[in-house]
Amino acid sequence: MAIDRDDAPFDPKDPSLPRRAPRPRHAATLILVRNGKVLMGQRSKGHVFMPDKWVFPGGRVDPADRMAPALSELAAETEALIRKGAKRSPRAFALAAVRETFEEAGLVVGRKSKTQVKAPQAWAHYCACGAAPELAKLAFIARAITPPYRPRRFDAHFFMANADDVLLDDRPIGGGEELLHTEWFALDDALALDLPNVTRFVLGEVRARLAGEALAPPFLRWTRSGHRMDRL
Repeated sequence: MAIDRDDAPFDPKDPSLPRRAPRPRHAATLILVRNGKVLMGQRSKGHVFMPDKWVFPGGRVDPADRMAPALSELAAETEALIRKGAKRSPRAFALAAVRETFEEAGLVVGRKSKTQVKAPQAWAHYCACGAAPELAKLAFIARAITPPYRPRRFDAHFFMANADDVLLDDRPIGGGEELLHTEWFALDDALALDLPNVTRFVLGEVRARLAGEALAPPFLRWTRSGHRMDRL
């Protein structure tokens, strides 16, 4: 597996590192599954962050995400899990995952909606499709914070959903802006791709859930003693 600077180990005592670690930005990712396969896309080699890597659709949370319309809200237990240590609105993370999947892969995660509501500007193109998300169908399966002193740091929340339950249409609405192309992969084939370490870890969580294991979401982060993983 190729290692890029965002995945490589680091020495906290390295004098070339900045004195203060960058603050992680809130982010969200959506893992779509269908018949034992997952949807993944390859990032362009021109990206500064994780070029050429295969990833799930996702990206930064927009301040307007929490105000976007939805046909249903997150399950109460899902919302409670996200609130553990997260300062931003739980629905903002879920809606960001939906919006980023639309922007990166061109896929509308939602159902047709006849209700006319004023949507935030960041959601204008999505809402123009006449759809709205069903957040109740999203499962929160993991949280991970990028280790300190990386060029970019994210506090990422990973959601998972059955594509047949949440996709308006399999056909992308236009081309995605971030991913070169997207494909459905069996889990073993996905694990053979050039993946970020956190993506590889989360695929293990996906496998366990597809096998019927009822796992609490893991929370990955860096502490003074090194990497730490707790179940929420």
